[in-house]
Amino acid sequence: VQFVESGGDLVQPGGSLRISCVVSGLRLEHSAIGWFRQAPGKEREGVACIIGMDDSTWYPDSVKGRFTISTDKHNNTVYLQMNNLKPDDTAVYYCAVDRLPMSLRAVKNRAGDGLSSEEFGAWGQGTQVTISS
Repeated sequence: VQFVESGGDLVQPGGSLRISCVVSGLRLEHSAIGWFRQAPGKEREGVACIIGMDDSTWYPDSVKGRFTISTDKHNNTVYLQMNNLKPDDTAVYYCAVDRLPMSLRAVKNRAGDGLSSEEFGAWGQGTQVTISS
């Protein structure tokens, strides 16, 4: 399994950006995929999750209403559309595959449990997103 992220850029506050994650070695409809970010000196934080069996999604409050995760199953690509970007969104963004069964991830998402990086694997190299004027 391999993930290759791209699309990171320098964006002004309030701007938008879409980053991509090309996936090889698994079928998106058979997996849950998470987007995470890590800023210098901070822990890796889960910011979006999509479950392949029903395309249900989950977001933390910090990005809810601003970020949207989606998939293109034909091209095996996962996207993260980010709007109204803030300086606090500055980080390296990674995608990864959930090691838990999709049914269990759905339960955890409905419960608002959040994403633990320890439950995900096959990390890509990341893409840098910088929000600054």
